[in-house]
Amino acid sequence: MLPDPELPTLLPRPPAISVAEYRQRRDALMAQLPDNAVVVLPGAGLMTRSRDSEFAFRQNSDFYYLTGICEPDALLVLLPGRVEGESVVFCQDRDPTMEAWTGRRLGAAGVVAEYGIDQAFENADRDERLPELLAGRELLYLPLDNGEAVAIAEDALAAAQAGLRRGRPPLKGWLDISPLLHAMRLIKSDAEIALLSHAALISAHAHRRAMQVARPGLSEFQLQAELEHEFVWQGASGPAYSTIVGSGANACVLHYIENSAPLCEDGLVLIDAGAEFELYAGDITRTFPVAGRFDDAQRALYQVVLDAQERAVSAIQPGVTLVDIHQGVVHDLTAGLIKLGLLEGKVQARIDDESYRRFYLHSTSHWLGLDVHDVGTYKLNEQTPRPLVAGMVLTVEPGLYIPSDDDIPDAYQGIGIRIEDNVVVTNDGHAVLTADVPKQIVEIEALMAKK
Repeated sequence: MLPDPELPTLLPRPPAISVAEYRQRRDALMAQLPDNAVVVLPGAGLMTRSRDSEFAFRQNSDFYYLTGICEPDALLVLLPGRVEGESVVFCQDRDPTMEAWTGRRLGAAGVVAEYGIDQAFENADRDERLPELLAGRELLYLPLDNGEAVAIAEDALAAAQAGLRRGRPPLKGWLDISPLLHAMRLIKSDAEIALLSHAALISAHAHRRAMQVARPGLSEFQLQAELEHEFVWQGASGPAYSTIVGSGANACVLHYIENSAPLCEDGLVLIDAGAEFELYAGDITRTFPVAGRFDDAQRALYQVVLDAQERAVSAIQPGVTLVDIHQGVVHDLTAGLIKLGLLEGKVQARIDDESYRRFYLHSTSHWLGLDVHDVGTYKLNEQTPRPLVAGMVLTVEPGLYIPSDDDIPDAYQGIGIRIEDNVVVTNDGHAVLTADVPKQIVEIEALMAKK
């Protein structure tokens, strides 16, 4: 009889975001709008995978941020100052036959009772009700890059034209709601940071598991399976983005997702993977030796990336910009490449002529939140980078990717290394959310020795 498998410890879950916080977000958005405005924001629909099967449903992040509702085919309308209620949601109809196949639907009563929406109607009533809500409103806000939102608004406005004959003012213009909404999403609340911390913790446990399982003879897809098993075991919905497991020279492909090759016995494997928990993303990258120990060339190159990454993380505090962080990383990586003989000359000269971009061609950081590459501009205007403030969450992920070219020393050819952590900006500095997965060479080798 086989022994019982050793199962991972289940991590305690943080509280969900409260109905009150979702209402506060809607109120904060409406407070920025002029009088007689209206917001139209559709949620996501189901997407066909093939024939009559769909991909797993994932809600539109903007819609979720304002409602917390995770049903498909919903529509949010915000009407500042409306006496009957400022928030209205159109949702799927209650349908016993469909619910027997796909599960319970909220229905209009459920949306109001469970999510604190002021008023709700089923989608069957939308063609009649939405034009009535838009009639008389002068400014229409919607995500202008969302074709569905534009189409819904066009149809409803056409039907609302009869309202003009009753003396209601005509629509004065269409405006993009995204800049206002995305500026709000850029600063995370305490509840959001708790969810991001949990997504990071799940992701860290998965990376530790992959390090301990990895060995020559396995394939990239088997490490992917270990990672994604841990995600779901710990209550995540799955990966927040396509898992990257690149062994050997595959690590030099920035968005390598085939994950089909055998692990290189004497090489490194780069894993870029994160869990999605309550729609919030983790995003960790670690690089480690398949056989459990770095060779001299791997160790030297890894230390260059690690030193640059740690210095960048240590610089994070309010007032610093992502440009500052990236410039520091570029300096440190360029200096390391010169020290290893992969570049020649003075550090500033190689930065100025961008020689370093042969080995480091991406930016160092991006925002993190409901989307793995989260919303929010990186500049206040064309000339001014956005300074960090408390509540922002970002990644720090320098890397080096050495091509297998004839002018590269053999020992370095085909090595790809990236190290990525998730960091929240605090009032007096920062906190690393992903510290539970090792990145020091000695720590990685010690963990891998405990296979």
